[in-house]
Amino acid sequence: MKVASIRETLLAAALIAAPAAAQPVAHFEEVSYRATAPPAPAPRDMMRNPVLPGFHPDPSIVRVGADFYLVNSTFAWFPGIPIFHSRDLVNWRLIGHAIDRPGLVDFTGIGTDRGIFAPAIQYHDGRFYIFTTCIACGGNFYVTARDPAGPWSAPHWLDFDGIDPSLFVDADGSAWLVNNGPPEGAPRYEGHRAIWIQRFDLKAGALVGPRKVIVDGGVRPQDKPVWAEGPHIYKVDGAYYLTAAEGGTAERHSQTIYRAARPDGPYVPGPTNPILTQRDLPPGRADRIEAAGHADLVALSDGRWWGVFLATRPFAGQSTLMGRETFLLPVRWEAGWPRFLDPGEAMPPLVRRPDLPTDTAIDRSAWSDDFDAPALSPEWIWLRGSNRHGWSALNSGELVLRARPDPAGRLGQPAFVGRRLRHHDAVYETRLRFAPARDGDFAGLLAYMDEAHFLAFGVERVAGERRIVARRRVVAAESERGEMLASQPLGEGAVSLRLTINGGKAALAWRTSEAWRTLAPAVNVEPLASVHAGLFTGLVVGPYAVAGD
Repeated sequence: MKVASIRETLLAAALIAAPAAAQPVAHFEEVSYRATAPPAPAPRDMMRNPVLPGFHPDPSIVRVGADFYLVNSTFAWFPGIPIFHSRDLVNWRLIGHAIDRPGLVDFTGIGTDRGIFAPAIQYHDGRFYIFTTCIACGGNFYVTARDPAGPWSAPHWLDFDGIDPSLFVDADGSAWLVNNGPPEGAPRYEGHRAIWIQRFDLKAGALVGPRKVIVDGGVRPQDKPVWAEGPHIYKVDGAYYLTAAEGGTAERHSQTIYRAARPDGPYVPGPTNPILTQRDLPPGRADRIEAAGHADLVALSDGRWWGVFLATRPFAGQSTLMGRETFLLPVRWEAGWPRFLDPGEAMPPLVRRPDLPTDTAIDRSAWSDDFDAPALSPEWIWLRGSNRHGWSALNSGELVLRARPDPAGRLGQPAFVGRRLRHHDAVYETRLRFAPARDGDFAGLLAYMDEAHFLAFGVERVAGERRIVARRRVVAAESERGEMLASQPLGEGAVSLRLTINGGKAALAWRTSEAWRTLAPAVNVEPLASVHAGLFTGLVVGPYAVAGD
């Protein structure tokens, strides 16, 4: 057993010693996850998408020698902007976060779907750059690091109108920043956006010179295209290629391509656009993938190209609890233009692996955390910044949470740490010790999409009695704690909880001894799907504690 740090031990002691009536304390002995129907292993020379299952949207990628690095949007979750590393493009290992300490970005009071949008990673002259936007928390900024695992610098804030900034550095060292923003003049229709470009002084860390629109609306302005966004520029054989998403991040999502003789244009759309989409395909097709787009391309050392992008795997209609995930496909070049898929081509369930040395395989079908480490695994995330209220600690193989007055439905910081759901069918289990002191004190598992869409399952004091309860919130008009769905009496002592997710249904069971008892056999969790919650995030599940009113 690893020994907890002195700081963690003292903090845990303080949590445990807190007055019970004011600060009920929950002890979680272990949390485990297991996919109940994981996909079959791919044949040796093949790979299966997604390469980053679960809530990993808006991927951006860069190659440095034989190493690849990838980042994703995290919105109001902390730590923010995960940094992944791979050598084969298939197996991605989390090595750090760019927003990982207090004082970098203020997420206080923002919605779950605000915060960090569309980070874009780049490398130049021994330094890594990430440009991104913090919606409702400061605007556009960039951070830098010599080592992608960190530490990363404090944000360098930039003043321009728009979002989704991405850095392009030309062979002569000149740099440009491309982003999406409002069009020149009044928008002609809802969703009318433009792609802008401006020079960026790397030494000064500042935008210089005039800004210029290089795409107005999209590939076919006469068709009123919507939400041109997430732009990136590449230089290939002396020409400049601009790629951008179009259509919005739902079933109409797509990826487009343009080419120019100069980085600032004029850009001409490619002869076949979009170069990636899954729209207008038969809804009943097997292994259905939807919402493909927001891509970033990367060249291998031998000149072959691949690309990462977001897409979804609905269990019905457009509904998925996992949100937008990171996918990988080869990019082929035809007559000077790149393309992922032909028009009308469905994404295949299996793809031939990149011809790269195989990296260490990563199995995400099961995990267990007994909290014996000196710090939480970096896979755990929580809401709205660092743990500024001191509500969690590790102590002798337990995660200790001090219940806070902020329930999951409030824009505060609930006492909640979670990990991403990665499969349609999965089981979470934990063992909990919790003595609620007043009505409303609750501790258990929280399955959280956002503040208006969640399921809470655990121990609560109700009318002076300790009970097993389930609460769900699916619209903002419902209780910030969730509406009561089911309740059963519970005696004293530790209790084990099991949350089984099967597509749009969840089964809730508990036990104090050997036999599992069912609280609710089939809770409808389809209303928690990302399509009902703004599309941006995915389900995060883990220990949670809230104090009574």
